Amino acid sequence: MKIETKKYEVAPLPEESQVLEVIKNAEARLAELTGSEITLIAYSKTGEES
Repeated sequence: MKIETKKYEVAPLPEESQVLEVIKNAEARLAELTGSEITLIAYSKTGEES
């Protein structure tokens, strides 16, 4: 899948951030519920229009 937009960019998340642990736990739980591997991607808004 290719997403082309200037409104969002991949969010800069530090490795030691608790945010990463939350995302990993959510991915694991979603995988349990769906039976498929799930990958969540964090984006942050850039402020650009398009």
